[in-house]
Amino acid sequence: MNKNYSALTLDELPKRLSSITAITDQIGTDFSEWKVTEVGDGNLNLVFIVIGSNGKIVIKQALPYVRVVGDSWPLTLDRAFFEYNALVRQEQRDPGIAPSVFYFDREQGLIAMECLDNHKILRGKLIAGEKVSNLGDVIGKHCARLAFKGSDFYMQTKDKKNDVSLFQNNLELMAITETLVFTDPYYEAEMNNHTEGLDPIIKILREDVEMKSKVQYMLLKFTSNTETMCHGDLHSGSIMCTENDTKVIDPEFAFYGPMGFDLGMNIANYLMAFLSQPAHRNNPNEMKSFQRWILKVIEETVNAFFEEFTNLWHNSRRGILFPKCLYEDQGQSTDYALNLVLKHIFNDAISVCGIEMHRRCLSLAHNADFEQIEDVILRSKLEARNLLLGRELILCSNNIKDISELTSLASKFNERNIL
Repeated sequence: MNKNYSALTLDELPKRLSSITAITDQIGTDFSEWKVTEVGDGNLNLVFIVIGSNGKIVIKQALPYVRVVGDSWPLTLDRAFFEYNALVRQEQRDPGIAPSVFYFDREQGLIAMECLDNHKILRGKLIAGEKVSNLGDVIGKHCARLAFKGSDFYMQTKDKKNDVSLFQNNLELMAITETLVFTDPYYEAEMNNHTEGLDPIIKILREDVEMKSKVQYMLLKFTSNTETMCHGDLHSGSIMCTENDTKVIDPEFAFYGPMGFDLGMNIANYLMAFLSQPAHRNNPNEMKSFQRWILKVIEETVNAFFEEFTNLWHNSRRGILFPKCLYEDQGQSTDYALNLVLKHIFNDAISVCGIEMHRRCLSLAHNADFEQIEDVILRSKLEARNLLLGRELILCSNNIKDISELTSLASKFNERNIL
């Protein structure tokens, strides 16, 4: 860690940042009037909202360790560097989806960005039963634009390879995913924890050699495929919404990997919101109505992804893959090639989805969807459905034909009495 690094505090922040013009231009120069509130509730970083006479700003600073664990797990400050670079690329590839960046300091692991205080974290909205207009359309198109425009379908070879080289150095955060997501749920890892009563279900998962092998095959793709820049952590805690506006935040886990990764992680978190609803809705009719809405969002997300990816394929394909000289210039259709690519993406997404559903119940850093359920018996029943649905998705990822088949499967597991 750089010897000049110093973590921000509520008291010190105004004076320390008062000389940075990019910040004072946004909120005003009189730092004695600044009101600072710490709002970070994540696993890794410090996050502050700073309000001045001219406006508001968010300050995010990386800590030199994993916050949820403590200084016994050191972590590089350079994750802020990768987050900054990912935010810039998000803005280029899908303008308006990410918060605007005003300032970046690599030495301090610090990013100053647009304040989204009118937005709420999507996970909290889903737990509370609050709907978001056009959620599936926005996120589906975002995943498609990120997948396509960061790939060899679109980028020039030199730019793509330089980008891959840059993000391949996000070693520590990629290692977290490789360990906590793909490996730890399937053995007695040191930092694992799970709800009481789940041992019989965990035994099923850990004894399933076919399923574990498919998980490891997906890890092989994670470590070796550099198809596109992925957000890397696109769960419902990385999406902020009003009733009709959606933003994507926190891309510090960004890496170049499988094109279906973000889509799969996103679907998984919707499915966990869906399966946890019986603990959050007292009125059965309200619960069923909200669950139907979540499944509709999942279907709209995937359909929007396919539609936007297809549009980009036909109108913006200019890289080295499936070049027009081999198809359109010879008067030939690319429909067969496009369908092969979309099937590949969808199959990977389904696999990642099932794996993410496992890790959020068995590894470190669980989802609030389940963790906020105080009734341990009810929580274990709902998590058991989630774990076995995740297993089904991993085992059958190549056989699920479309997204409606997945949502139908989710509905069936939602009715099962497993524990």
